[in-house]
Amino acid sequence: MLKFTIDGKAVNTGDLKKELMRVMAAKLAQSFRDKFSAIRHPETGEFARVVVLGDTLEDMSVRVEGSPELIELVRARVSPEEAGMVTLTSDTSATPPRAFLSYGSEDRDLAKMVADGLQANGVETWWAEWEIRSGDSIRRKIDAGLNDCTHFIVLLTPTSITRPWVNEEIDAGFMRKVGAKSRFIPLRHGLAVDMLPPLMSGILSPEVDASASNLQQLVNDIHEISTKPVLGKAPVAAAPVRTGYSAAANAVAQLFVKESSHGQFADPQFSINGIIERTGLTEDDVKDALHEIRHFVDTHFDRVLPKAALFSEFDRHWQSWDPAHDALKLAADMINDKEFPTEPKIIAERYGWSARRLNPAMTHLRERNAARLLDTIGSGPFVTCRINSIDGTRRFVKSRS
Repeated sequence: MLKFTIDGKAVNTGDLKKELMRVMAAKLAQSFRDKFSAIRHPETGEFARVVVLGDTLEDMSVRVEGSPELIELVRARVSPEEAGMVTLTSDTSATPPRAFLSYGSEDRDLAKMVADGLQANGVETWWAEWEIRSGDSIRRKIDAGLNDCTHFIVLLTPTSITRPWVNEEIDAGFMRKVGAKSRFIPLRHGLAVDMLPPLMSGILSPEVDASASNLQQLVNDIHEISTKPVLGKAPVAAAPVRTGYSAAANAVAQLFVKESSHGQFADPQFSINGIIERTGLTEDDVKDALHEIRHFVDTHFDRVLPKAALFSEFDRHWQSWDPAHDALKLAADMINDKEFPTEPKIIAERYGWSARRLNPAMTHLRERNAARLLDTIGSGPFVTCRINSIDGTRRFVKSRS
């Protein structure tokens, strides 16, 4: 039997076509990575991140990720035909709320406690003493803070309400509110509601105490956390989770996410009938769902095996962690700490993570060409026995920071 060598691998005549298609798919995937991952935002330094799913030309899917500004730059840099070949995904969901805190100098101590409380609860806060440094243009710094904020908060006290500078900022905050660019929140201390200016009389104005210990409702409102009672549990196939996939696909993905011990390939395995029994879906629904998430599973006859990418993609919806956030922490530590371990077992121990949590983070980096994972037999509960940083790791950290 004739044998050929392709990329150093011996191939039988019968497998020649299949191997050629595999090589062509790999080269096409690399061309997508090379082209799109080289696009960088000139101001933020962010690089586009490229995820290629699928192993064949017929079933390849390419996703380009980045901030909204970077995605707009990608559209401008490539032709419409090239842009049409990929899915462009903005990171808007990962952006924390940004608050601009306006206050009078007499209320500096209370403003500091408010700013600390917001910052500690996931609200990126612009407070003058953190943002304005020696030699900075005060007006430009304030303009930048106002332009970027999602929430304008003014600390209103009997003294601040009379200060011209505070009122100038209130005017700017109102203009952003009118233009639907940010929410306007009057935060009162020692000021009765009937003392508010007429334009604020129709706005709910929370009150803060002298130690800023009662900020939780303000934090909840900024994060849009409702006090409404929790909605009762729906059938698994109808779970209202926004993943970008159908309810049936969500049900199948959730089953694998919940039942996996380590978050790696073939962990766990189910038969078609087993999925039907566990999800309550019909056979047709299961088959359609598997086709929809085909890039994340391998189906062999009646057995369905998840790929590691399934957990990287779906864990954030049904686990207490987000592989994207974990991947950023891991990548940053790999770059910043020259002594950072390369063995997953040691990394997991350092973080206090299980293999189930670390594996999707490492997979997330591998999918974006942001780390090198050494594949060997016997890596135990981990998807690799060693992970190393590469140039793509640095670009990933810069792009996500």
